Amino acid sequence: MSIRRTFATALRVLNQLRHDPRTLALVLVVPCVLMFLLKYIFDGNPLIFNAVAPMLLGIFPLLMMFLITSIATLRERKTGTLDRLMTMPISKLDFIFGYAIAFSALAFVQASIVSLVTLGWLGVTVQGGTISLLVAAVAAALLGTALGLFVSAFATSEFQAVELVMPTLMPQILVCGLFVPREQMATALEKISDFLPLTYSVDAMRQITIHTGWSSDLTFDLAVVLGCTVVALLLGSVTIRRQT
Repeated sequence: MSIRRTFATALRVLNQLRHDPRTLALVLVVPCVLMFLLKYIFDGNPLIFNAVAPMLLGIFPLLMMFLITSIATLRERKTGTLDRLMTMPISKLDFIFGYAIAFSALAFVQASIVSLVTLGWLGVTVQGGTISLLVAAVAAALLGTALGLFVSAFATSEFQAVELVMPTLMPQILVCGLFVPREQMATALEKISDFLPLTYSVDAMRQITIHTGWSSDLTFDLAVVLGCTVVALLLGSVTIRRQT
């Protein structure tokens, strides 16, 4: 693995994104629009919105970055860009981590915008403060990026990349504790949720909502999220393949 080649890959991807306004709008604008929509859904009960919105900041960035990353990586394979890159002295790790750096930069911008909109414009308050919330939102977006890079190897079309949201993320959303506290679920589901990374992303947001300082539980949650991110990136470097 070469640091120079990794960053060269990241710069190439960022340059492509800079010339793709529709993708940028999807990543940067849509999560904010969804948060606005949610606010007015709970217009008659702002306390519920204030409780739910921070936890959704652990989901929306992850979901959007998952979609964009998996589709973009698949497109590289379908157009033959990956084949051409593999004829050059570049390793799979250079490719996968270059993509991870590029989309991580985009994830940071996305998470920053949606967090500031939620806390500022929409008036959501959290006990843990803006910095903690931003760190957790960025970690969620990074996890979505890593998972998107990993699962892109199992799709043969952009439609299939979108379909992978259902088996990969939807079960995690249902059992992460967003709708019902995990301890109130069936015991089997609660145990399964212990092994799903989205559980810890949402729980990190919950810790920020209820604690005034940086708690040990928050540190543990973020460590799990970042650990899963690294594992997904390493698996992505193993499973990535050329277009056949």
